[in-house]
Amino acid sequence: MTRKGVLTILGLETSCDETAAAVVRRHTGESGADSGGFRGEILSNAVFSQIKEHAPYGGVVPEIAARAHIEHLDGLITRALEDAKVGWEDLDAIAATAGPGLIGGVIVGLMTAKGIALACGLPLVAVNHLEGHALTARLTDGIAFPYLLLLVSGGHSQLLVVEGVGRYRRLGTTIDDAVGEAFDKVAKMMHLGFPGGPAVERAAKAGDASRFHLPRPLMGKPGCDFSFSGLKTAVRQVIEAQEEMTDRLRADIAASFQATVADVLADRVSHAMAMAKLPEGSRRFVVAGGVASNQTLRARLETTATERGYEFIVPPAKLCTDNGAMIAWAGAERFAMGLEDGLEISPLARWPLDPTAQAKPGAGVKA
Repeated sequence: MTRKGVLTILGLETSCDETAAAVVRRHTGESGADSGGFRGEILSNAVFSQIKEHAPYGGVVPEIAARAHIEHLDGLITRALEDAKVGWEDLDAIAATAGPGLIGGVIVGLMTAKGIALACGLPLVAVNHLEGHALTARLTDGIAFPYLLLLVSGGHSQLLVVEGVGRYRRLGTTIDDAVGEAFDKVAKMMHLGFPGGPAVERAAKAGDASRFHLPRPLMGKPGCDFSFSGLKTAVRQVIEAQEEMTDRLRADIAASFQATVADVLADRVSHAMAMAKLPEGSRRFVVAGGVASNQTLRARLETTATERGYEFIVPPAKLCTDNGAMIAWAGAERFAMGLEDGLEISPLARWPLDPTAQAKPGAGVKA
């Protein structure tokens, strides 16, 4: 069963340290979704960032995150509906992140969605948080399947071929830490502040990227898996070797680290493009996830895509970090195909996009 016409979906996101609610509208033409016969429209996108709550601890504290979701989600839902100028009766379904993520937060959002679905008689769509990131480029750019995706954030580093809604072929993933986690820990080692990714990027702007030569794990090796644990250790050793940490040193270390990550990502992406074997008309390369907001990495990956004959697509920065619009859109994509879930659906701490791919030990909290 495929639904046609216009769908209006409320989406809830509570997987980590952003509490979010959004209303998205999906317009579908007669040519069908896979061929690009659709259009996405964001009617509202309300997000509460928990940065201040977690900053004193230098990282996300799960209990604090879950409490903040409870305190703010109801108000954000009200705001999202008001901003979109819609009521409960205007919604076709409600979508919510059901995993992967910090389980306390996932429970808050999913249980809220279940309550709304039951009270309002709305269909429920349980969304994989990673699928929300994976499909965002279809919302913003209207691209058709298939395409190559680099999904990079604090909890995941993966390269996948997106073949359709719910159909993903994983080419590579991290064998230890996610790239966003590496940024966070490097920032913490240099006392740059939280969140680490933007802090490292700011510091790197004034730095000399050639001052410190850092190892580039797996670069040039077959396949397109990632490894960032050894790189973090190398940065720590550089820091410990300094007699005194100055702002100049911090900037140079940050710039050297960021340039190293760019080299690694470009190399792994090049390998993935060769492995994906996408036909000429489908050579689109999408970068999604919070790390996609980094302008230096974006520029390097765009160059790689151009050299390989790929169209380069990155959603706007506000849609790279966790948000409700991506969950509402993924819910709309699934609901348009006739997919919905019962109230018995359970939250999941781990939920791979490609369940057939071999698990990698230590591959990030959301892998």
